[in-house]
Amino acid sequence: MATMYEMGDYQTAQTLETFGFLPKLSQDEVHEQIAYIIAQGWTPAIEHEHPSKAFNHYWPMWKLPFFGDTDLGHVVAELEACRRAYPDHHIRLLGYDAYAQTQGASFVVYEGRG
Repeated sequence: MATMYEMGDYQTAQTLETFGFLPKLSQDEVHEQIAYIIAQGWTPAIEHEHPSKAFNHYWPMWKLPFFGDTDLGHVVAELEACRRAYPDHHIRLLGYDAYAQTQGASFVVYEGRG
C-alpha cells in the first residue's frame, strides 16, 4: 500500500497556512480577511520569513501587533511596507484573539521569491 508521500505531487507541493490549498487570494479577498479580523476584535500582526526558513516555528514580527487598531488601511499600508522592506520573504497576517489567547486567523499574504 502506497503512502501519501509516494502518491506524486503531494510530496513536492508546499503549502502555507490556512488558504495554502486554494488559489491565490485577490487584493479584495485579502482586504475582506483583514476586515473580518478587525470585526472579530482580534489584533492584527504581521510576520515575515525567507522561504528557505518558512517552515520554522517562529517568524520575525514586523513591528508590534496593531493593538486596538481598527483601520484596515493602516494594516494594508504596513503589509506593503513589510513587502517593500523584505521583497524576497513570505509575509503573513495573523489575527490574535485576546479572549481565547490564540491565533484566530493566520494566512500568507505574499509569497517571497527565494
